[in-house]
Amino acid sequence: MSQTYDIAVLVGSLRKASFNRKVAHALMEMAPPSLKLDIVEIGDLPIYNQDPDDEGTPPAAWTAFRERVGRADGLMFITPEYNRSVPSVLKNAIDVGSRPYGKSAYAGGKPGAVISVSPGAIGGFGANHHLRQSLVFLDVLTMQQPEAYLGGVAKWFDDAGKLQDESARKFLQTIIDAYAAWVERIAGSRKQQA
Repeated sequence: MSQTYDIAVLVGSLRKASFNRKVAHALMEMAPPSLKLDIVEIGDLPIYNQDPDDEGTPPAAWTAFRERVGRADGLMFITPEYNRSVPSVLKNAIDVGSRPYGKSAYAGGKPGAVISVSPGAIGGFGANHHLRQSLVFLDVLTMQQPEAYLGGVAKWFDDAGKLQDESARKFLQTIIDAYAAWVERIAGSRKQQA
């Protein structure tokens, strides 16, 4: 029986018609059976402040988020670019999950993927690399290839939010297949050692 890996997907856009969420759903549909992608909502996480952690009273939303990310076998980040960086909601989720210090939900060398999504031509390049800087510190082993800077996505989806661009579909399939192999390589070897 083949292994199924639980992948927590963090979408950095809160818009109802978010291209990032549409890409996440397209990847969920294309994912091989070895991956179970699950969008973990981040929009209702209270802004991180160390005081509740120091006082032993973290908000329930923080605790639930940390537990969910902590039990995931892998992580996928799908983000727009705001001012050459990631949106504040995604940075907050990173901060919430990484605390209290020494108890990061991201720790342990989880296999990660970063996908930046933009209607613009450069595909969120700045956000993609800015996010990777944080993930290095968090010990998320981020897939290097193929790089996923998705530009021009406004033309990819029909009015119902379904992917209609075939060249985009092929590229997204390449990304999700490569990520499945990456997860198997990283998380699979860890499970065999356990």
